[in-house]
Amino acid sequence: MSGFLLVLSAPSGTGKTTIARALLAARDDLAFSVSATTRPPRDGERQGVDYQFLDRADFEGRIDRGEFLEWAEYGGNLYGTLKSEVEAILETNRHVVLDIETQGARNIRRESSNVVSVFILPPSSAALLDRLKSRSTEGPAAMEARLERAVDEISEAADYDYIVVNEDRMEAVADVARIIDAESHRAGRQPGIQHLLAELREGLLKEARTVRQR
Repeated sequence: MSGFLLVLSAPSGTGKTTIARALLAARDDLAFSVSATTRPPRDGERQGVDYQFLDRADFEGRIDRGEFLEWAEYGGNLYGTLKSEVEAILETNRHVVLDIETQGARNIRRESSNVVSVFILPPSSAALLDRLKSRSTEGPAAMEARLERAVDEISEAADYDYIVVNEDRMEAVADVARIIDAESHRAGRQPGIQHLLAELREGLLKEARTVRQR
């Protein structure tokens, strides 16, 4: 099996991260690419587990050296995917799970052809609003900005390879798992397939010649 980049995107509150964690817990052919950020750690977050926490000068130096597969700025902080993280996972023949925003996903699709992109949608606007309101401690202005950003993100959903509606979490996880399985069986992602095809052709042609000579 040849690994690929599994890009998961969704508006905040849709359950994308929960789906990613469920897939990672259930499958040994996946590994999570830990993003880098300049924002400070939140309570309970660990360096190298939740994020690679970098100061801005370090992050910008890595940009200049071309160390990021993609990067973007959100809310005054920089976020990005380090090439070294992705390459280390692909070398183990696992798929790389990237939980990233639409701008980062757009950049990755431009940089690499070895990408499978999945957009997670809520079942309705009402469901998403309920989720955001139930967990938000933000003021009206911040909530308005979050909603406007969700509108912008949803407008890009049709550019993704797949769309999964997260009405039932377990079913949404199963849907993404089926996508992974189908993409894993593409001819170009099976390293030994050309050898098998050649062996089959040679063996069958040999038998056909034997039958002809009888």
